[in-house]
Amino acid sequence: MATLPVLPLTDAVLLPGMVIPVTLDPTTQAAVDAARASGDKKLLAVPRVDGEYGSVGTIATIEKVGRLPDGEPAAVVRGLARARIGSGVPGPGAALWVEANEITEPAPAGKAKELAREYRALVTSLLQQRGAWQVIDAVERMTDLSELADSAGYAPWLTLEQKIELLAAPDVTARLELLVGWVKDYLAEQEVTERINTDVREGLEKSQREFLLRQQLAAIRKELGEDEPDGSADYRSRVEAADLPEKVREAAMREVGRLERASDASPEAGWIRTWLDTVLEMPWTTRTEDNTDLAAARAVLDADHAGLDDVKERILEYLAVRNRRAARNLQVVGGRGSGAVLALAGPPGVGKTSLGESVARALGRKFVRVSLGGVRDEAEIRGHRRTYVGALPGRIVRALREAGSMNPVVLLDEVDKISAGYAGDPAAALLEVLDPAQNHTFRDHYLEVDLDLSDVLFLATANVVDTIPGPLLDRMELVTLDGYTEEEKVAIARDHLLPRQLERAGLTAEEVSIADEALAKIAAEHTREAGVRQLERALARILRKVAVALATSEGPVRVDAENLKTYLGRPRFTPESAERTAVPGVATGLAVTGAGGDVLFIEATSMEGEPGLTLTGQLGDVMKESAQIALSYLRSHGRALGLDPNALAGRRIHLHVPAGAVPKDGPSAGITMVTALASLASGRPVRPEFGMTGEVTLSGRVLPIGGVKQKLLAAHRAGLTEVIIPARNEPDLDDLPAEVREELTVHTLADVADVLALALRPADDLGGLGAEHGTTLAAA
Repeated sequence: MATLPVLPLTDAVLLPGMVIPVTLDPTTQAAVDAARASGDKKLLAVPRVDGEYGSVGTIATIEKVGRLPDGEPAAVVRGLARARIGSGVPGPGAALWVEANEITEPAPAGKAKELAREYRALVTSLLQQRGAWQVIDAVERMTDLSELADSAGYAPWLTLEQKIELLAAPDVTARLELLVGWVKDYLAEQEVTERINTDVREGLEKSQREFLLRQQLAAIRKELGEDEPDGSADYRSRVEAADLPEKVREAAMREVGRLERASDASPEAGWIRTWLDTVLEMPWTTRTEDNTDLAAARAVLDADHAGLDDVKERILEYLAVRNRRAARNLQVVGGRGSGAVLALAGPPGVGKTSLGESVARALGRKFVRVSLGGVRDEAEIRGHRRTYVGALPGRIVRALREAGSMNPVVLLDEVDKISAGYAGDPAAALLEVLDPAQNHTFRDHYLEVDLDLSDVLFLATANVVDTIPGPLLDRMELVTLDGYTEEEKVAIARDHLLPRQLERAGLTAEEVSIADEALAKIAAEHTREAGVRQLERALARILRKVAVALATSEGPVRVDAENLKTYLGRPRFTPESAERTAVPGVATGLAVTGAGGDVLFIEATSMEGEPGLTLTGQLGDVMKESAQIALSYLRSHGRALGLDPNALAGRRIHLHVPAGAVPKDGPSAGITMVTALASLASGRPVRPEFGMTGEVTLSGRVLPIGGVKQKLLAAHRAGLTEVIIPARNEPDLDDLPAEVREELTVHTLADVADVLALALRPADDLGGLGAEHGTTLAAA
């Protein structure tokens, strides 16, 4: 046991065999002075952590006292042996004196040599990474295991706590076990750190290389005059400068942040840029001012289209409501339930599509046409998800972008010709677009932000309402365009079609003129249709022939009723009702097809053979049932109607509806079939000036049908003068043009007996029939 002054070490640990410098402060200076005064220059170096001394220290001797290169006083001490600290004792000077018991280490066990060999290899590997070859030589020369273990005190990668634990270890085997574990952990940590550093270094080198190349590329483009427009890459400033709704701005800024974090080579960067371009191109806050002059709006509509009063009135109502709200400072109508969605239904050629552009001009709005014919993909309406390659917004979003305003007139053309496909049902996707209660928060799958469609005026066109799904039709106001009268066709041809065709043919009104009588004859005998497309084609054909004639002769050309045959040939349509109904068993009905109203002749005959009913003419199930009902009614009520009870019994009845190549269906030919069969049974022909439509029941009631206006227009075109319709369809006559109403005698009947009494010629009047009458047919 020795009594030694204590040298406190606050930031170092002295192990046996180590030589370290110790900075001298008042505490350490006192210990060094005491040791030098004692003569043997020995002291006890003890680590002090947080003001507390350890239980084990190192007996050391002072090698030298002087100053460090920076001038600070210091002493160099060498560790000799471990010692356990005893109790404090009094001593000279200001130093702390303690009793020190030197620790005697046991001889190294067999395991110590294996640990020493492993530790030496680990330390050599670590020092090789650092290039410390002189230290490696010194480690290789160490034969004392305790010296080898204590040399770890120089290692900078060991913490102060680890070195204190190494000092307090009881024997060399324990110290080597600790060191092997610590070195392995440090080497593993160094490997991970080195790998991370390598990856970072390589990434930085790649980024620096790409940056340099991009700078060079930009300089080359600038020299070639191909540099990009200012601000095209700075999406953040573009979004901040754009006038966007708050939620759209937040979504755009999120995407800008993702774009800034993404690599330029990443495909996602291209998707984000495309999305941001789409958002920035949308007219989020742009709106056009509506025309407030109702008279001017009406003048525009009248100038562009003759007739079509229903649509014009609805547009003017829409304008009047908006004007009144604006006058009372109620702001623009917007949000839930404020949209206007009109469905224009009617045969081809009546001006549904061109009416959309006229409405936009009348309102002072932008016009966009969206063709839906043949669309089978739901994404065409709602857009594709952005995760798909080549994703695009839907047609509604593209229409707004094309219009450049949030309140255009959008014409959804041919909405009855969309159908469900493997990619979804576009009609179902239109439910939200065309619902005024929902479309103020329409969400396109590509944009994924709310879009307000409540200020858009949607016009949908369709030829046939039956093929439009019920829920979709329920969201629209249905306005029916049933076709034009002959007088309207003449006015349209004179004011619209002829000037347009003159311009296309390179002619002037001074060079060629077409009389109104000729136009009326074209409409009646050459183009029997609901619209005016064939009429315009006929005019184009006439003007082409006129252009040829003017190439070889001088002077203006006038086309009138007398020389019309020279240009168009013989009439295609002539009155045939009188001829067709001259024999018993033929009746003239009215029907509605996709092309408007038309006439329908129903023929019946009887023959010897197996009793029953044969039906031909491509009839649908409903029409076949109407024929069965007609026959059953006449067989059960024939005697009361004055018919021969044996005329229809016991014989084969054949009922045919020309033309045989055209499919037909619907219940509205019921009374026509009854009349044809009654004419056959009685031998009394049907009066040729009569056309009829209506559903019949087994009890003889006449039920209402649809398409009355189109059917009566068809009857008028075909030259019929008297028409029978169900009594419950009498309110539909209010929609009939006045000139047609004046020329037609309409009978509204509720009982088939009344129909037969009116339509069949009297038994005592079976003479010749006037061949000047004709018939028409309208779709059932």
